[in-house]
Amino acid sequence: ELKGIILKMPQWMKESRERFKKLQRSIIQNTVDQNFEELERGYQSLPEVAAYLEQVKQDVIDNVDAFRSDENTNLPDNLKSAVKAFPVYAVNVLVDNGEVAGAPVIYEDNPSLVNLIGRVEHESQFGALTTNFTLIKAGAMHRANGGYLLLDAIKVLTQPFAWETLKRALKSQELRIESIDQMLSLVSTKSLEPEPISLDLKVILMGDRLTYYLLQAYDPDFRLLFKIPADLSEDIDRTEDNCHSYARLIAALQQKDEIRPLDRGAVARVIEAGSRRLEDAEKLPLHLDGLRNLLYESDFFAAEDGQECIQRRHVQQAIDASLRRFDQYKERVHESILREIQLVDTEGETVAQINGLSVYQLGDHAFGRPSRITARARLGHGRVMDIERAVKMGGNIHSKGVMILSSFMASRFARDKPLPVSASLVFEQSYGGVEGDSASIAELCALISAIADVPIRQSLAVTGSVNQHGQVQAIGGVNQKIEGFFDICKARGLSGDQGVVIPASNVQHLMLEQRVVDAVAEGQFRIYAVETIDEALSLLTGVEAGDVDEAGNYPPDSVNGRVVSRIDQWIKLGKSFSAQAEGDKPRDGDDEQHH
Repeated sequence: ELKGIILKMPQWMKESRERFKKLQRSIIQNTVDQNFEELERGYQSLPEVAAYLEQVKQDVIDNVDAFRSDENTNLPDNLKSAVKAFPVYAVNVLVDNGEVAGAPVIYEDNPSLVNLIGRVEHESQFGALTTNFTLIKAGAMHRANGGYLLLDAIKVLTQPFAWETLKRALKSQELRIESIDQMLSLVSTKSLEPEPISLDLKVILMGDRLTYYLLQAYDPDFRLLFKIPADLSEDIDRTEDNCHSYARLIAALQQKDEIRPLDRGAVARVIEAGSRRLEDAEKLPLHLDGLRNLLYESDFFAAEDGQECIQRRHVQQAIDASLRRFDQYKERVHESILREIQLVDTEGETVAQINGLSVYQLGDHAFGRPSRITARARLGHGRVMDIERAVKMGGNIHSKGVMILSSFMASRFARDKPLPVSASLVFEQSYGGVEGDSASIAELCALISAIADVPIRQSLAVTGSVNQHGQVQAIGGVNQKIEGFFDICKARGLSGDQGVVIPASNVQHLMLEQRVVDAVAEGQFRIYAVETIDEALSLLTGVEAGDVDEAGNYPPDSVNGRVVSRIDQWIKLGKSFSAQAEGDKPRDGDDEQHH
């Protein structure tokens, strides 16, 4: 009997332990249920949170020994210490938008892969890297979930894997935290793989037009994911209302940046500088970078002057200082002209020679430079040679302009007869490429001067393009071109006869510096606006261009009449040469007799 009892004891002890565990679990269950009851009731509307709390409750019951305290171990009194003692029950709050009113709007300045989708960090413990769920960090897409994410297109495209990851997340509407090491299979270390999060957000890409059209052309996913383009204007009309709005914008920037207030004259000068930046007297820019920099520099000069507010002269000092910092190359170019290293005349009259105007663009800084353009014409076969193009120094647009003026010459002076002219055009002392058609008027006037043998006033410079009908068309950089020739004339002494001929359609773009405006007002410098090539010819030569009469003839003393007369002379001369050449040929009879 004793042996039988001894054999049953292990079974009885096992059953006793199980019954004791059941009793203990029942008591613990009642205790834990009381603590969790209110918590679960508060999250009934969130099934995922309720399921998590149920798992926490079961884990507490299964590991109740960890919560027991004896004489040697005491549980922490405060909650933070308790959480540290039991890190498995900690909560890692990735995003907290509790204080956000409305949908979150996030701008990510550095849209790298980890900054967009988050990351899993690691800690070093005893020489080994470890991690846990509390080291999961949110990315910009987590913070913007349910709202709007603003990204710079160029920055996203230049970050490795960022663009493809962004598209994949938007297409799947899920956000997965991945590392570059895992994506490239560079490491085999076991790490956390957080569950994907459902994604519901609007991504706004910001960039220039070229980037948009390149993505639309070469990325098939782009037009599917980004369906609503918005091309924002970079300027507004310079109306009275918009000027008041622009003044309020200046005041807002002044208050935000904590600089001195501006008086009326300073505000007016800032508005003028904005129109000057656009090279349009009827527009105002919307870019704030240049405006903010101008306000900062104006504030500096006001401080140097000991003034409580920024005045017009302080804004002008800031503008002059910004130009002076980039003026070295301009000074060298103008110095070479004034020292007659580069030949540009500003007085007298010369046949087939004219002052053209070009613009040098150095980043955001531009300045004008006069250039001598010359032409040569002789008896030939109706060909106008562009020397710049012939030596591959002329661009396509410049060559197009020369072809247009050739077409104009043929149409006006040789519509029903041959044009026996061979001519050449060149920018003298040009050692770089020539591009643009803004010298078309100057080249055409020089060519006509060469044919008609009519001198051109060197006190005038010309800019503008021309079409096949002789109409003068607008060009760019008109302010810098005028100022460039004015500076040369002023350095040599203003005579009152000097000036610039520009297209009439460019008058609305005039935003000249005050020194030029003052000289024009005093009659020391002149600006002529022309609509046709004939108006330009009359100004440059001092001779009437001449209008065609009902018989289709030009007045003989006019510029056009002289051109027609010279062409007729060349036609007769060409016929005489042809007849002489025919006479020099051996006749058939002569050939036989000689033979």
